[in-house]
Formats: sequence, structure tokens, C-alpha cells
Amino acid sequence: MTGKIRNLLLTAVLAGLSVCAAGCGTLEAAAVKAGVAESPYYQLGDTWWDHGDIEEYYFNQIPSELNEIYRELYDRIKNYEDSAQLYASVSEDQFWTAYYAVLADHPEFFWVGSSAQISENSLTGQVVSYQLSTTVDPESRDYLRAQLEAAADQCIGQIPSTASDYERIRMVYEYIINTTDYNSASPDNQNIQSALLNHSSVCAGYSKAFQYILHRMGMFCTYVTGQTMDGGDHGWNIVRIGDQYYHVDVTWGDPVFVGQMENQSSASAMNYNYLCCTDQEIYKTHIPDVSVPLPACTDDSYNYYKMNQMYYETFDYNTIYNALMNSVWSDESYIVMKFGTQDGYETAKYELFQNNMLNDPGQYLMEINGTTSWNYRYHTDDDFCLITIYWK
Repeated sequence: MTGKIRNLLLTAVLAGLSVCAAGCGTLEAAAVKAGVAESPYYQLGDTWWDHGDIEEYYFNQIPSELNEIYRELYDRIKNYEDSAQLYASVSEDQFWTAYYAVLADHPEFFWVGSSAQISENSLTGQVVSYQLSTTVDPESRDYLRAQLEAAADQCIGQIPSTASDYERIRMVYEYIINTTDYNSASPDNQNIQSALLNHSSVCAGYSKAFQYILHRMGMFCTYVTGQTMDGGDHGWNIVRIGDQYYHVDVTWGDPVFVGQMENQSSASAMNYNYLCCTDQEIYKTHIPDVSVPLPACTDDSYNYYKMNQMYYETFDYNTIYNALMNSVWSDESYIVMKFGTQDGYETAKYELFQNNMLNDPGQYLMEINGTTSWNYRYHTDDDFCLITIYWK
């Protein structure tokens, strides 16, 4: 190649890939399958799981002229080519677009860092070579890959082969939350090692681990980066059930994370607000990046509270009273109530916490406990019109 080569060290070009803590775009985009050459089936117990033909969402959203560089980078990274001369002819911007897309589609590339060094032809401006920033030595990658596959299979092995797509998504959501603690100082927290092996991570680790496990079951899941309303960088996921798309934010489901956000030692209950939620719900707290168009998430058929008889379209005194009493009679630790309207939610807060609606449940608890007083805690979520009351 003619022309002088100049080296560029770029350490912050992929800000969207390195995120620490908490939407889906409104632009609709079809997710067209783009197969990756992997063995399509593997056996776990008595179940054969299909993890072939993984849909590479970002690959399908980037300009078609970048397909070649995407495929080249994918193959080279997969084969541990941490530095190489490029065959594809692309500009610096095109290189980074493809590079970001590969990493967003493939959480299994856990050893690849968020920076790289590239060399350009000074006459043409084309990128001619790259040097990846990596976090794991090549000789350790196969060993860690096997450990990660085993960790993912430990989760998958707990999921019945007859489980629906929603049930698989929910069970993986719960598994990651139950086995991972939110810790901003955790090592390897921008990749799946942190959540699946170290069991301590931030949003990038939670979200990529979730994506990795769903991919291993042959399910659609993509990685989304953006910010929270307070300006912090964040990452979450979008999944698909049938022909509908849904947001999933595993990090914000973790009571450890919720407790830290609210300056408490820990919240008590897993948060299902961000399991299969809509654009309308998640946009109250999340702002997505616009690097690629995202599928519209408008269906609420799989709202956790609707599916578990915790949803009330409006406030009806007798209905809520009966729910409260049934909860204490059943010796539940807490009760969750989600309201479909702001008016219903505000009325519920007034009746419960200002107009003595909790007197009868409290009286019952004092009688069975043989006490003359009782204490309870509650949590309200104005964004999701959600009330949680902890009896214990």
C-alpha cells in the first residue's frame, strides 16, 4: 500500500460499550436473521438446546457496505487475532461502527476491551490495521470460555425444556439477579466474567450475561446502551417474544442495586418493573443511544404484575382491602400492587397511608403475633404506579 502510515490510539471512541449503571428507540426495525457459523445444537441433561442462527441485531442495522468489515472483525476476534492487517477497505468511522456492532452482538467476546489502536493510510484515510486492547491473555481464553459456558449451562439446566419464551426470559432474569451483587468496583465488570464467574458486576456485566445465556438457548436478545435520567451511562437489553419486542433491565431488577440507588442497605424484593416492559415505561427513566434504530416495544402482554394478579386498572376499595387481608392471612412477607392509572395509584397511596386502610391487616398481625403494636415498611414507585408493603 502506498502512502505513509500513521498510528492513532483511540481510547474513548466506544463510550457506549463501557457503561457503569441505568429505552428503546421509537424507530421500528425488522430483525433479519444473520447466521453465525456455530454448531446449532448442544445437549444439556435430557434437553437439546438450539443456539445456532443467532440474530445479530447490530449487523442488520449498520449500512450494508460495512458487512464485509463486520464479518472480517468477527472472524479475527473469534480466532484471537488481536492485531492484524485488514482486507476490507474502510474509513476510521466505518471501522468503529462495525467494531461496536460486533461487540454489541457478541457478548462471548469477553476478552476484548473498549479501546484499540488503529493505523491509517495518510493519503487515503483508510484503516489498514488494528491492535485490540484485551483483558485476558490468549492462552487463558479457552479455559475461561469453558468456565463461562458451564456457568451459563448451570442456569439453563434449571429451566424446563417445556418453558415458554417468557418463562425462559424470566428465569434467566431471576437467576442473574439472585447470583450477582451490584458492585461498581467489581473486576471485569464490562464483560460476562463479572456476572457469571465473579458474581459481582455493573450493568454491562448483568446485561451481557443475560444476552449470552439467551443466545445460548437460541433466543433473540440484543444489547442497548444509553443513559439514565440522572445522566449516568447504562446498558440493558431488548428481547423478543413472538413478533413483539420488550425491554429487560436486569440491573434495575436487583434489590442490591435498588437499595444503593435509594441509599438503603438493600431493598427487600426483586424488582420486576423492568422485565418485559414497554417504551412508555422505560423511557421514564432510560434514554437510549441512537447509534442504530431500535425496535418499537409497545406490547404489555407480558407485564409481570398483570400475569401474577398484582395489577389493578383502577382503585376499588373492596378489591384492594381483600388483597391486603389475603396477603396477611397467607403469611406473605410483602404485597405488591401496580395500578393502571395515576389517579388510581394516588388514591391507593392516600387510602393506605393516610386514611387508615392498613388498620385491619395490622390488627390481624398483632393478634397472631401476640403483640400490641406492629411495624411495616413500604415503597412507592411513581414512575410505575407501584406500591410494595412489607409486613415483616
